[in-house]
Amino acid sequence: MIWIGVSIALVGALGYAGGAALQQYEAVHGGATLKLVRQPRWLVGGVIGLTGAGLHAVALSLAPLVLIQPVSVATLVFAVPLAAALHGRRPKKAEVLGSIAVAVGLLGLMLLIPQSNTRPELSTPAALGFLACVGIVVVVCQLTARRARGAGKTLLLSVGAGSVTASVSTFVRVVGGGLGGDLSRLFHWFTLAIPLLLVFAIVLLQKSYAVGYFGIAYAGVQVVDPITSVLAGTILLGEPLPSGVGSVIPAIVSAAVLIAGTITLGRLAPENPHQVSTPHPEIPVPFTTRAAAR
Repeated sequence: MIWIGVSIALVGALGYAGGAALQQYEAVHGGATLKLVRQPRWLVGGVIGLTGAGLHAVALSLAPLVLIQPVSVATLVFAVPLAAALHGRRPKKAEVLGSIAVAVGLLGLMLLIPQSNTRPELSTPAALGFLACVGIVVVVCQLTARRARGAGKTLLLSVGAGSVTASVSTFVRVVGGGLGGDLSRLFHWFTLAIPLLLVFAIVLLQKSYAVGYFGIAYAGVQVVDPITSVLAGTILLGEPLPSGVGSVIPAIVSAAVLIAGTITLGRLAPENPHQVSTPHPEIPVPFTTRAAAR
């Protein structure tokens, strides 16, 4: 059952990568405004993202949070070149190498996590505390991003977005993995929190895409989301983490590769430099992404 969940998550993640690239193309050219809902390409990206989101939610109900979340990181290798193609150019060597490094580094870290499929349980005080921590991260990132420019601004916005998508994933895991065939468990405030957090995550994602650095925006979310989810799964849901000296050195090497890849992506020029120097009115719009399952 666990590997079925992993396979479903991979298919869903590939859908999210395509949807994200399509929607970023429109956001970087038109800005994160209400006009996006009139763009066919943006809407198609939303449909693809919704499909990926549904598959990711199914995967989270079949396998642990700490195992499913890292699967999506591999799609970074496909998403960045796809975004370059949409902008009418070939992917740069640095983009390909940077995205591969981020994917390999993060997957290396995640594969060190032992497998388990314990039933997730989360108390209301713990859930509220988790949301408060995520809220603090988002506020700090938003305030700091107002003074930042270029790749730094994109990275800050993506960190905030990634932390919120991780909270969506955590609640989806608790609700879906805790059903056990009893549909009455759906009648809980956790279920209501999922769509609200989703809309919030979508707004932040849209704003990070609009700056223009798709590689760093996508990588930022893909790094922050699974790491935050793993921490939530370990601290709040009791899912296991690796132990032993033999895991330390591989973890350090993987972290170094991940950081190097992120720095490489951050040094790239934006898709549209004008969009970085002239901020758009910040009237974000909801759009559908895999955040529904994150």
